[in-house]
Amino acid sequence: MFLKTYKLWAYLIASSFLIVSLIIGISLGSVQVPVSAIMGSILNEWFSASFTVDPMYESIVLSIRLPRVLLAGLIGASLAIAGAAFQGLLKNPLADPYTLGVSSGASLGAVIVLYLGISIPGLYSFTLPVLSIIFAFITILSVLLFARLASKSMSVATIILTGIIFNSFIGSFISLLIALSGDELRQIIGWLLGSVSMRGWEYILLLLPFFLIGSFILIINCNELNVLSFGEEKAKYLGVHVQHRKLWILLAASMLTGAAVAVSGTIGFVGLVIPHFTRLLWGTNHKHLLPLSMLIGAGFLILADLVSRTLISPSELPIGVITSMIGAPVFAVLLLRGRSERRGSHVKGS
Repeated sequence: MFLKTYKLWAYLIASSFLIVSLIIGISLGSVQVPVSAIMGSILNEWFSASFTVDPMYESIVLSIRLPRVLLAGLIGASLAIAGAAFQGLLKNPLADPYTLGVSSGASLGAVIVLYLGISIPGLYSFTLPVLSIIFAFITILSVLLFARLASKSMSVATIILTGIIFNSFIGSFISLLIALSGDELRQIIGWLLGSVSMRGWEYILLLLPFFLIGSFILIINCNELNVLSFGEEKAKYLGVHVQHRKLWILLAASMLTGAAVAVSGTIGFVGLVIPHFTRLLWGTNHKHLLPLSMLIGAGFLILADLVSRTLISPSELPIGVITSMIGAPVFAVLLLRGRSERRGSHVKGS
């Protein structure tokens, strides 16, 4: 009974955090919009209500702030649940789409689309997220294959170093495309820095199908993730088809990462910080860790975007700068903490 109440409070707190973030994100900016105008605008548009709202506020909410805040929330949720899945599958608290090179792979796919102006027949605007997802999936498979070749034990350090190697390698290709680009240069660089500025409802529609499919696949595999976190041998003993489940989890996490990167550019460390924070507060059970990470990740990126557009207003900072300023120190602390724990266990063993 106590455990159920505890988890209920966890969902209430996470949901409240997201709702407050949404309201603050829509309300604050160069023009402050009253909460009553926000609610009235949304109810008038979506539920055909008849509240009296200033046309200026209504235009700001429905055309600018609301799509931007919702997109930031979807991206934050996507990166957070993907990071939680990677960490659970690889049994590695330092794993996330950014440190594993998956974000860089997705970025390369997106840059190729932007640079060459590729449009696959039948996909049209969905060419961008689809190619980003394909490159993201290829990258994570390559990282794991290379890590296994380097060390059969696939230690934490080996996987992280392999991810850094692939980040650098893929980054060189992206730099080459930037150097060769002409009129596309500003668009590519602005996109690479990570932003949700000037992205309307069409970007939400680009991301939403992949978000729903990827999240659904991960959540229905939450029990398998719990078992896999104890090792593949135990999972096989308990009847889990390990290779099949791993492939689906990797595909879903890559789908979420690729689609998020396609619409926003590279935003680092969300998939590292949020799942780790959630795990510390509410435990390692993926049945709750995945949805809670989504809620907190969405609220976190909404607030990060708010900071990015108000800190040096009227100019804007790339949202990736804000997340990196928070994530990089956390990553360093986790790395040092893991090193000290390994030293402690070594001393006890001797």
